[in-house]
Amino acid sequence: MSGPDFEIGALESLDPWRSDAMAAARGDRTAFERLYRAHMQRVLSICMRMVTDRSKAEELTQDVFVRVWQKLPTFRGDAQVSTWLHRVTVNVVLTNRKSDNAGKNRAVNDDDAIELTPGRGAFVGERLDLEAAIAGLPRGARQIFVLHDVEGFTHEEIGEQLGISAGGSKAQLHRARMLLRQALNR
Repeated sequence: MSGPDFEIGALESLDPWRSDAMAAARGDRTAFERLYRAHMQRVLSICMRMVTDRSKAEELTQDVFVRVWQKLPTFRGDAQVSTWLHRVTVNVVLTNRKSDNAGKNRAVNDDDAIELTPGRGAFVGERLDLEAAIAGLPRGARQIFVLHDVEGFTHEEIGEQLGISAGGSKAQLHRARMLLRQALNR
């Protein structure tokens, strides 16, 4: 099989959400609802990893889908919907971080926060799992760890997004990994 019908069918099989995205871009609210239901948990999970406060993550998840609704007409279908949605999610969280930090020092140094942050109540013998250890990282180190080691961004991309140097991103990642090792070896 060849020609335009094959190409459309091949694209649909590679990205089952493409037709819903295109329909939602034309204003189809039912198609948008299907996208929301299919991707809401993944978006919430990304937000939770980046901010750890559940209520803030839920608020950011809603912000992501408002942004998606606004930006769907610009979705060209070059990337899979899930990839595009992931990028929108990270951008919304980072934009929120920038607005939260407006006027504050850009340097990420949360050494005191480690000492002041209350630990999770644990039963005797219970070990911290990775998610809890990540949640316990200082905010800057946690965000760089998630962006690099979980989401796969390069240090240059992280630096550009956060307004820091690639070297600063590398240093924060190293710090995050050392803190994770300490937390997981307790």
